[in-house]
Formats: sequence, structure tokens, C-alpha cells
Amino acid sequence: MIVRIWRGWAVNSATADLYEEFLRATFLPSIHSIKGYHGASVLRRTIAAGQVEFTTLTRFESLESIRAFAGDDYEAAHVAPRARELLLRFDARCEHFECVVEDRPSRE
Repeated sequence: MIVRIWRGWAVNSATADLYEEFLRATFLPSIHSIKGYHGASVLRRTIAAGQVEFTTLTRFESLESIRAFAGDDYEAAHVAPRARELLLRFDARCEHFECVVEDRPSRE
């Protein structure tokens, strides 16, 4: 499993709420059809001056799956036009890591 990490920043919590809704309702559902896509986690925190930072971790089966999503330059950020409207700034490049340990507690 490959984890793709990307960050973006919203100017304030109201804009961050709109961005979060865009992710839930539009963007993330649109990539469910990509073969090898295994889901996403989106982290949110308020930082200096009320800005909001998002860190997105998307999980893919392989680099080939990431290329199906992002294209041949798979490290380039794939930022939808609506996200560009809502975010103050964002990473132009993504980082990719091989997931070597994933721990989940057993359910008794």
C-alpha cells in the first residue's frame, strides 16, 4: 500500500468548512472508481491567525494506481478547480510512502 500525502491551507474556518464539504460530497466520491484506490483520511487543524491546515492521506494499491489518479507526473498535486478557489495555498507536490505497519486494536 502506498500513502500519498498532501497539504492545503484555508484562510479561515468558514472557508475550511466549505472545503471539507467539497471533499465529502464531491471530490472523494469521484475517485472511488479508480482501480487500486483504498480510501483517504483528511486531517484538520487550526493554526496561526485562524488559518486552517488540511493534511490529506490517500491510500493506493500501487504507483500505477496513483498514476491513474494523478497522471504520469504522479508527484504533482491533483487539485480540483473548486479546491483552488477555496484554499489560500497548497503543496504543489505530493509525498509518497510505503505503508509498512498499520495497527488496529482487536474488537472484543
